[in-house]
Amino acid sequence: MTSPRILIACIGNIFLGDDGFGVEVARRLSVRPLPPGVLVQDFGIRSLDLTYVLLDTWDLVILVDATPFGGEPGDVCLIQPDSVDPKPSLSFDAHSMNPVNVLRAVKAMGGPPNRILIVGCEPASCDSDDDGRLGLSEPVAAAVDDAIALIDRVIEGRVVETSVGSV
Repeated sequence: MTSPRILIACIGNIFLGDDGFGVEVARRLSVRPLPPGVLVQDFGIRSLDLTYVLLDTWDLVILVDATPFGGEPGDVCLIQPDSVDPKPSLSFDAHSMNPVNVLRAVKAMGGPPNRILIVGCEPASCDSDDDGRLGLSEPVAAAVDDAIALIDRVIEGRVVETSVGSV
């Protein structure tokens, strides 16, 4: 029996405060032993790289990102996105990551119907002012361990999924 192929795709911009949440989760996961077949990759803001990786077949893709969903800063959620409709005009910005555009591009390019979950954290701030801001806010930094625990439960199959979001 072969191990499932699971991709933990962490995304975000470390120069925009809490938007670096996914990057910090990747950093912490990269120093831990993971089950066979599980790959953790920090995509940062490289949307084209993520798009091409998602053109491969995965048993599960877990996107990790700062995700405003109306909670309190530092709240962690699991989102199973509904179907993603391709839009006629797809565009990429080499300096930002838009997961919705990535998923649309994968679908438009004939990518496989990978099972996708999003582990999101409600940001306190994702500042985009000229100076930027390095580092996570206190509640989001504290949520990294919660996100990792949630990812562990998902990988072990101990999480009941429900559709709680659309992209």
